[in-house]
Amino acid sequence: MLAVLGLTLMLIILGVGLFTAFFDQAVIVRRGTIYRIGGTEKIVALTFDDGPSAEWTPQVLDALKLANAKATFFIIGEHVQRHPEVTRRIVEEGHAIGSHTYDHHVLVYYTMEELERELDKNDQVIRKATGVSTKLFRPPKAWLTGREKKKLKEMGYQIILWTLNSKDWVSFNYRTTVKYLTRRVKPGDIILFHDGGGVFTTEGGDRGSTVKVIPLLAGQLKEKGFRFVTVNELLERQKINAQSNK
Repeated sequence: MLAVLGLTLMLIILGVGLFTAFFDQAVIVRRGTIYRIGGTEKIVALTFDDGPSAEWTPQVLDALKLANAKATFFIIGEHVQRHPEVTRRIVEEGHAIGSHTYDHHVLVYYTMEELERELDKNDQVIRKATGVSTKLFRPPKAWLTGREKKKLKEMGYQIILWTLNSKDWVSFNYRTTVKYLTRRVKPGDIILFHDGGGVFTTEGGDRGSTVKVIPLLAGQLKEKGFRFVTVNELLERQKINAQSNK
């Protein structure tokens, strides 16, 4: 019996892993969120989740600096408290930050009061470390209900998902990742990467592939005429486009 239960559990875990590896769950919750902007201007926003990591975030920042590219980091409060100096570096080097909750718990189990406390706590931690606040929010695992979307908007947050998922956390070959992204990217897209965490945890993991992707992707997209902007800049461009179309 124990062997059967163990095998069943293993198959469930494998099934969940394969589902999340090959299907982008964000697609089914995009309504009412921002995952790209319209227009023909060749701009793209690189985003990084689950940091800051003492090991990988500095390497990602180094790669972005060499590529002369700005990005947006959706950060976890617990990690900010462990690595405030890395968090400050993100801001000091001109990148944007967004909230990825304090502890990376899936929000669908939260009451609205718990959700508000979670985001307020993360905001306090971010402000203490960096002196800045953010109203950009990305939900862990992209899992979000309609009630939560409404509550977040009432709190003044803009819910940021993504157009393209690099799937870097499942460690695909970095050249394969670059090829996948360069073939599909369009003006106004938001691309998801990770600068921390593993498949089932927000600590540990190997982001070496992500670090290697950055210079190759940046070079190839620049050759196509793209430039890299933060999510804040992307949203500002969206406002300008909307006004010019009136």
